[in-house]
Amino acid sequence: MNEITYGYGKNLTDVSLDDARARVVKALATEGFGVLTEIDVKATLKKKLDVDFRPYVILGACNPKLAHRALEAEPQIGLMLPCNVVLQESGDGVVLTIANPRAMFGLVDNSALDSLVGEADERLRRVLESVS
Repeated sequence: MNEITYGYGKNLTDVSLDDARARVVKALATEGFGVLTEIDVKATLKKKLDVDFRPYVILGACNPKLAHRALEAEPQIGLMLPCNVVLQESGDGVVLTIANPRAMFGLVDNSALDSLVGEADERLRRVLESVS
């Protein structure tokens, strides 16, 4: 697992972006997350700026139960939702990265969120570990 201060990820070798996306969506569903949004960054940059960019997709993942608990504890937490998952082509496959809920929610000073942030973190790490 590759960690950065605001997320964690891994390299998926010998897999296409479409294949990786399908695997990630399935793993997210296993952990109770659905994909609310999908942004095709490559297509958007081409359309808006007429620039070429590598295949890069941002999935907005949401676990409704966790989101509801977060919104009840902190009404403005929607600014931090959904949890983003990024898939981008690399030389030999796809780089998968997932936003770290502890980093995102660390900006919010509300201890009522601690347990659900821990649960979200555990679930998203299991997603990452299960995708190959």
